[in-house]
Amino acid sequence: MTEPIPAPAPLFGASDIRRLAEEIGIRPTKTLGQNFVIDGNTIRRIVAAADVGPDETVLEVGPGLGSLTLGLLDAAASVVAVEIDPVLAAKLPATVKEWRPSAAARFHLMHADAMKVTELPVQPTALVANLPYNVAVPVVLHLLQHFPSLQHGLVMVQDEVADRLAAGPGSKTYGVPSVKAAWYSQMRKAGVIGMNVFWPAPKIHSGLVAFTRREPPATTATREQVFAVVDAAFAQRRKTLRAALAGWAGGAPEAERCLVAAGVDPTARGEVIDIRAFARIAEAKQAPA
Repeated sequence: MTEPIPAPAPLFGASDIRRLAEEIGIRPTKTLGQNFVIDGNTIRRIVAAADVGPDETVLEVGPGLGSLTLGLLDAAASVVAVEIDPVLAAKLPATVKEWRPSAAARFHLMHADAMKVTELPVQPTALVANLPYNVAVPVVLHLLQHFPSLQHGLVMVQDEVADRLAAGPGSKTYGVPSVKAAWYSQMRKAGVIGMNVFWPAPKIHSGLVAFTRREPPATTATREQVFAVVDAAFAQRRKTLRAALAGWAGGAPEAERCLVAAGVDPTARGEVIDIRAFARIAEAKQAPA
C-alpha cells in the first residue's frame, strides 16, 4: 500500500497577510515599495523558478510579512533576510516560529538597508527576492558586487525593469542596467506576475528575472573604469559613441582612438555593443596613444 503524499506546508493567503499587518499596525507604503504577495501558488511558482537546492543558503531582500520567506525555508537549507522596516523586521522571527517552527533555527534576519549591507552572518549562494520597484536595479548590482558567493537567483521587479535587466544588445530596452548586470551574470526573463496576487495591487505587472553568475570579461580595466564608459555611452543615447564618449575620453579624437583600438565602430551607438566591447574601450583608454 502506497503512503499518502503529504500536503504542502501552508503559505499565506490574503486573510493571513491582512491579519498580520493589522496585528502590528502597518499599512504598506509606497515610499518603501511595499506590495505583499497574498497568493500561495505564486510563491510556489517563484520558488520553483528560482531552482533553489536543499543545501543552499538563500538571501532574501525585503521579506515584508514573510510570504516568500516561508516558501524559501521549505526549499533551502537556510534563509538570511534583510529588512529595512523596523516594525516588519521585529515581527518576522515570531512569524517564522509560528508558521515554520522546525525551520526557525535556519532563519537569520538583518534589520538593515540592503544597499548598505556588505557583510552577512552566512554566505548566500542564491538571491531570491520581491524587490521594491524604485530600488531594484541598484540593489541587484550592489549585492552581486559585494557577495560573490551568489551563484544564481531570481528577483521579482517591475516588468519594465525586468525587460531592461534581461535585454541584449540591439534591443530597445537595452541600456545601463542591462550592461552592468551582464558584467556579473547571464540574465533572462523568467515570467510575468499579474497585479491581483499583491496587496495592495500595483498598477503594473511584475516580471521575474533569473540570473546565473559568470566571470566578468577578461580585461585589465577595473569594473569602475568599465562602468564609467557605460554611463557615458548611454547618457545621450542618440549620439554616436564617438560623440557620447568625448567627455569621458577628453575629446572626440581620443574617443575615436579608443573605439578603433577596441574594434568598435565610432559611428555606432551604445545600445548595439555588449559588455565585452565596453571593457575593451575602457582598456584602450589606459593604453598609451
